[in-house]
Amino acid sequence: MKFAPIVNPDARRPAPKPVRVDLRKVFALGTVLWLVALIVSVVLLALHHGAMNLVTVCISGTVLGMVLLLWEHLDRSDYRRLGQ
Repeated sequence: MKFAPIVNPDARRPAPKPVRVDLRKVFALGTVLWLVALIVSVVLLALHHGAMNLVTVCISGTVLGMVLLLWEHLDRSDYRRLGQ
């Protein structure tokens, strides 16, 4: 019965375990993509085809990616320290 887990919480299946993801790869890939977009937008700006807003957004994305990489490094070191 589809409504059994709603009516009776004991009828629910156990929740799956969370997947371990290496955030360094995710943040590094995002930062590299923002950096490529920054280079393209600077070239377009130099050729008078772009706007300064594009460069600003790409700089923000690159800086945010670097901050997230730093955060992940510090968070991972805390995680390792607490695991010992």
